Amino acid sequence: MSTISQVEGNRIASEYEAEQTKKKSKVPGKTVGNPELSEKAQKYYEELKKKYSNMDFVLVSKDMKQQAQAQAGSYANANRMVVLIDEEKIERMAEDETYRKQYESIIQNASTKLPQLQNSLQSAGAKLKTVGMKVNDNGTASFFAVIDKSLSAQRERISKKAEEKKEAKKTAKKKEAKKEEAEKLKDKRLQKEEQEEITITASTMDELIQKINDVLYPWKQIEPEYVGQHINYLG
Repeated sequence: MSTISQVEGNRIASEYEAEQTKKKSKVPGKTVGNPELSEKAQKYYEELKKKYSNMDFVLVSKDMKQQAQAQAGSYANANRMVVLIDEEKIERMAEDETYRKQYESIIQNASTKLPQLQNSLQSAGAKLKTVGMKVNDNGTASFFAVIDKSLSAQRERISKKAEEKKEAKKTAKKKEAKKEEAEKLKDKRLQKEEQEEITITASTMDELIQKINDVLYPWKQIEPEYVGQHINYLG
């Protein structure tokens, strides 16, 4: 009798789960692709967004994970960290408490470190377009930042030009004027050739800051303030 009851219980649970899967529907808010969630997962997703209201969640359909990562710059939000998370993870987080705690801890960690990241970049003069996180399937996280590269390159040229001017004080005014005019024309040409923005990715926030430093500010050092993780919940 107990065996029959167990089998019947499993059958009912299986049928209920299948029914819930059929009832998946589109989700309001920012999305990539056409993600759909069950009623239970949608409820959990809304609770998650409220819990971390200082972050900007973007729900990604399972077939658009790679595209979402490649289009990081289109989710620009300089004031809030973008969290790319796919529909499959939300479904599982809604059902599995252990899995939910694991991924929420990663989101929490990034949420607390976002102000430090922003301050580090802004103090160095970097124009931050957006910063985001992606949580991978293996429970690790990665981070990305989209920076205005042209602004940084322009500042570097201005800095170098100022040094050159100091060393050229004895140069005749006419010669200096011609030189400056030539430099201006060169600056305009280089600015057109340079990429307007660049996306930098890393597995930790320290690494992200260091990469930004290496790419945009080779003449300046940005001191990392902490060791952290970057979230990108796709994978």
